[in-house]
Amino acid sequence: MAGIGGLFSSDMAIDLGTANTLVYVKGRGIVLNEPSVVAFHVRDGRKQVLAVGEDAKLMLGRTPGSIEAIRPMREGVIADFDVAEEMIKYFIRKVHKRTTFTKPKIIVCVPHGATPVEKRAIRQSVLSAGARRAGLIPEPISAAIGAGMPITTPSGNMVVDIGGGTTEVAVLSLGDIVYARSIRVGGDRMDDGIINHLRRHQNLLIGEATAERIKTTIGTARMPDDGRGSNMLIRGRDLLNGVPKEIEINQALVAEALAEPVQQICEAVMIALEATPPDLAADIVDRGVMLTGGGALLGELDLALREQTGLSVSVADESLNCVALGTGKALEYEKQLRHVIDYES
Repeated sequence: MAGIGGLFSSDMAIDLGTANTLVYVKGRGIVLNEPSVVAFHVRDGRKQVLAVGEDAKLMLGRTPGSIEAIRPMREGVIADFDVAEEMIKYFIRKVHKRTTFTKPKIIVCVPHGATPVEKRAIRQSVLSAGARRAGLIPEPISAAIGAGMPITTPSGNMVVDIGGGTTEVAVLSLGDIVYARSIRVGGDRMDDGIINHLRRHQNLLIGEATAERIKTTIGTARMPDDGRGSNMLIRGRDLLNGVPKEIEINQALVAEALAEPVQQICEAVMIALEATPPDLAADIVDRGVMLTGGGALLGELDLALREQTGLSVSVADESLNCVALGTGKALEYEKQLRHVIDYES
């Protein structure tokens, strides 16, 4: 019913993530959360969309030669322009469930480290997908708003948003960014770490889906106290003789595999703290650090950060949805947050 008789606005906020895309519709909240994946049928060199989102993700790593499953977002920005446009179009249509809707105004969050070219690509994709206006908002601001941090006050707030492709570390005060750093480390790099570790140390080849399952089931940022932790059975291909094989792995092995990306996130936080003006740094000592994004759910990551920084670290209540909720709030309270939304009209 969106848009009929002015009951609902058709304006929306999109968290265009490397791993998942979330859509927030004004007045309705988050109405869609699907993987950022598109599956194509390739015939005579022409691509035809076969599935988008959840259905397409099931095909990743399992497609025959004529079908291609692609993730158009890499490290928080568009890697495949045409595919991204198709995906955004599909999600907009799915949210509205009608073909005749007024062109919506859309606000999209972008990584702080996105280049002008990358920002233009995101804006262009959204406009080509049917938006009347496309506004961009920095991801750290969205994450902080979504986590309920008092960013409009004259005090320092630190947010660490760990997404699929990037980790954004930012210090905010008076509704804007004082310092921000974007590193291209996130959930994907953690999955790669698990895949490479098992290949090197267990001669076992696993796919992305299995790596993600390991991370979400027994993934941990710290070595377990007993040196082993809980176990999990996984299946993959034995690299020595090429046959499928099942092995048992423990948390200690996963902690080793994730050590590098976890260390990079800790270092980014330390560098941000060093670059923060002293008065704001004092506020952060009082308030602590807020973790948002899917990566914030990695087991004991808050403890690993606490050990490195000596600060109190907490995980936001709806860490997976923080960015989408914050971008949605920017849409709802646009007048108050006008200064952080970039409409290049």
